Amino acid sequence: MLALMRPLAARLMLASLILTLPGCATADARTRAAQAAATEFESVLAEADGRLACDALAPGTRQELEQGAPCPVALRSLQLAQAEGRAAAADVYGSQARVAFTSDTIFLSLFPDGWKVTAAGCAPRQGHPYRCRLKGD
Repeated sequence: MLALMRPLAARLMLASLILTLPGCATADARTRAAQAAATEFESVLAEADGRLACDALAPGTRQELEQGAPCPVALRSLQLAQAEGRAAAADVYGSQARVAFTSDTIFLSLFPDGWKVTAAGCAPRQGHPYRCRLKGD
């Protein structure tokens, strides 16, 4: 009986390992996708393409932004600093992500059509939540 349990235990451990490896790849893929979405958002801001930048926003963020003016106008009025270079760090927790550049931090949420910006122009504050120039509900 003991001899039968060892191969079974080995197979279960192997199956467990096989099942966890795709999870790691999925997390890496989600992190890369969040970084790409944040980098693209920064790129269209630098190109002053308000329409594409607004398309990159989460619905609640866009709705909050548009309360006083059309999205491209309201977004331009925030005068968000464009990040330079690649993201310095990215963290993904389920369907939420934080992508940090040297001069900006962007928060994103995962929607059926991809990662969308929920907050940008964010700066950390010691002992407090980030302060963001662009944010939504």
